[in-house]
Amino acid sequence: MSQLKLTYFDTHGGRAEPIRLALHLGGVAFEDHRFGFAEFAEVRKTTPFSQVPTLQVDGVQVTQCDAILRYAGKLANLYPADAFQALLCDEVMYVVEEASVKLGPSFRLTGEAQKEARLALVNGSMPVYLAWLQNQLLAHGGEYFADNRLTVADLKVFVDVRFLNSGRLDHVPTDLVEKVAPLLNTHMQRIAQNPAVLAYYAKFAAK
Repeated sequence: MSQLKLTYFDTHGGRAEPIRLALHLGGVAFEDHRFGFAEFAEVRKTTPFSQVPTLQVDGVQVTQCDAILRYAGKLANLYPADAFQALLCDEVMYVVEEASVKLGPSFRLTGEAQKEARLALVNGSMPVYLAWLQNQLLAHGGEYFADNRLTVADLKVFVDVRFLNSGRLDHVPTDLVEKVAPLLNTHMQRIAQNPAVLAYYAKFAAK
């Protein structure tokens, strides 16, 4: 078994959370290296693009969250073996990531500038992405996004919806998902009740 070290902020949510969950659910041993936000200035100097998460596999550093998540999914048996189902899984992951990329610049803003940027997303692209995800969920049976079972695509959507509902995003209504795509909340609640997910959050109390 390869030696794995995942590096990311000491928080629940964000781009490493689906990776942590996948490895945990699959019983895959890894070093969960978490650091405080104040340490990021130093940590980023050790990464190829000044960003996290990174994964070290036997000392080899790998970047890009969705590539790492796909790898974690394969190790944890949470990624489809069938090529078409893998495509569906990847499609969902990339859509969630694209939505996150659009949101990202707003974290560097404050005050009215941040409010204006986030309301533009709330009234623009966010509902489009959420509605598309709900339609994909329905198109594939209503419970999972691919392969008729839990995959890393479900974990990626779970973490994203959980964050949108959390109230930690100023100027993003906590009922946005419920209004636009309520089945995503049902999906999130189903994943949250998975015994292994419950065990994960019991071990790492939500921050």
